[in-house]
Amino acid sequence: MSTSQSVNELFGLDDLIDDDERAIADTVRELGRKRLRPHVAEWFESGELPVREVAAELGEIGVFGMHLDGYGCAGTSATSYGLACLELEAVDSGLRSFVSVQGSLSMFAIRAFGSEEQREEWLPRMARGEALGCFGLTEPDFGSNPAGMRTSAKRDGDDWVLNGSKMWITNGSVADVAVVWARTDLEEGSRGVRGFVVPTNTPGFSASEITKKLSLRASVTAELVLEDVRLPASAMLPGVEGLKGPLSCLNEARFGIVFGAVGAARDCLETALSYADDREVFDKSLSGYQLTQAKLADMAVELGKAHLLALHLGRRKDAGTLRPEQISLGKLNNVREAIAIARECRTILGANGITLEYPVIRHANNLESVLTYEGTSEMHQLMIGKALTGKDAFR
Repeated sequence: MSTSQSVNELFGLDDLIDDDERAIADTVRELGRKRLRPHVAEWFESGELPVREVAAELGEIGVFGMHLDGYGCAGTSATSYGLACLELEAVDSGLRSFVSVQGSLSMFAIRAFGSEEQREEWLPRMARGEALGCFGLTEPDFGSNPAGMRTSAKRDGDDWVLNGSKMWITNGSVADVAVVWARTDLEEGSRGVRGFVVPTNTPGFSASEITKKLSLRASVTAELVLEDVRLPASAMLPGVEGLKGPLSCLNEARFGIVFGAVGAARDCLETALSYADDREVFDKSLSGYQLTQAKLADMAVELGKAHLLALHLGRRKDAGTLRPEQISLGKLNNVREAIAIARECRTILGANGITLEYPVIRHANNLESVLTYEGTSEMHQLMIGKALTGKDAFR
């Protein structure tokens, strides 16, 4: 009698990670199993996430900024961080996004470009989950083209005064600190876009939650409004000028998505495999039919390839050789394949596939957002196209 294998066993994926990486993945998986999975469908249905409670759980196991060094951060490898993202998104994309925005956007910006004072003030508390961050780059009229941003920062004596708005900001209405990117006055000696560390209790800063979402419902999304927000000169991130700053942060977050999408797809496929094995159709297990096995085989091949690509990119990042266009390869392929797997798994579950009793439609809905945030598929295609041809086709 034959025995079933998981995709990891089929591809020998577990042989490609070391004991420390496996221990980190197991820790995150166990937290997901015990503390997150039992509630995530309810959070998705209600559109409410108990942010502080979840932050405390995630901070306790050290996943916030885990790939950063010092200031209370674990200093793990990039691959270990990727595997943690995989396990988080296997529960829900919103949870991986929560960790990604906290660690790869907000904390990374402060760690990479902040002053020592800014790092000491924020990073230890953020690593513990006691302080939450958000990342203000996208604007209502400027998503794929951040160079068009209208949010401004003007000098007034020794201070900066910020005005503008940011849209689709994860954690925006629950954050204690916002890393906000704004266009500065060229004629006053500053150069283009600069980042600012903005405590969210600063007068003139407000955030309103975006509701009625049908995707990423177990995640807080907000619009930020800055009306004459006055900040001291020390609020500016001193370590970077121009769009290089926010774009490097986005590459950090995209790297996590490369792994995270694999987690969502894996959870869908595991669900479909279990369901097909239990479901009887015409007095026979659904998993015993050729058409079902063809679907399962095709999905397993794409999932395994996506996982291999993620691990390959993780090793390159750890070696310091990962390039932006390679992150685009991973984000484009793995999210595209993950959403295709989620949709195909839904067909195996039939009508049961559209209920929150199973995670498949929830993953599919979430992946609709993952497909277009942190760079749309089209933008990543153009990044790859530029790498192949040497020609910039963005305009």
